[in-house]
Amino acid sequence: MTDTPPLITDSHCHLDFPDFDGELPALLDRARAAGVHRMVTICTRMRQEPAVRALAEAHPQVFYAAGTHPMSAAEEPMVAVDELLALTRHPKFVAIGETGLDYHYSADSAEVQKTSLRIHIEAAQQSGLPLVIHARAADQDIARILAEEYRNAPYGCVMHCFSSGPDLARAALDLGFYLSMSGIAAFPKSGDLRAIFAAAPLDRILLETDSPYLAPPPWRGRRNEPAYTAFTARTGAELFGLTLPDFAAATEANFERLFSKAKVG
Repeated sequence: MTDTPPLITDSHCHLDFPDFDGELPALLDRARAAGVHRMVTICTRMRQEPAVRALAEAHPQVFYAAGTHPMSAAEEPMVAVDELLALTRHPKFVAIGETGLDYHYSADSAEVQKTSLRIHIEAAQQSGLPLVIHARAADQDIARILAEEYRNAPYGCVMHCFSSGPDLARAALDLGFYLSMSGIAAFPKSGDLRAIFAAAPLDRILLETDSPYLAPPPWRGRRNEPAYTAFTARTGAELFGLTLPDFAAATEANFERLFSKAKVG
């Protein structure tokens, strides 16, 4: 007889990506067996929203969010606030984004990214749904914009797949935002990142895979999937000196506090 794994939510994955073509039923079965009973699949280009919505409609454990990824901001039509707000009427649409700034690969589109980010923030402010932020090599700009807009009107937010420095972590936490722990936190050379998470309040931590990317050990270098959230959860439990069930329960409460529309039961 085996122990039942604690319930865990993968707060950020990309189930519509071709990496998972033809495998979704088996993938969801593996997630369930690992205790991952719920997931949020993220649409990164608005033209793909109908397909992502269909995934959420077809599977009770799948919720979704949509926005324009910062690396695509210069290639896609600029999204409108009203366009995002229209999506929020769907019962399984639970967040705005992902949006943000990425200067690592696409610094040449920085101004377009900033405009797109502010549009997404406004949709989060008006709808009351949380914002999903992607931040890479843009810590100062993103901290400034998030704080400026928060002063205009409060909103909830998660720093998805957080792997930035301590200054951005503190800026986000000071605004009441959440840090999401991905498989990166379990990489052997991620000691500085683990220290940032360990210093954060337990009630501001979420879990995610960002699958199909960033698989944690022992799957590093292979395709990631929602079931592997359980491996990252083990790292988190160790950091906070908790049992896996207690850490999982804390992150579940955090998820339902921020993503209140995805609360089950």
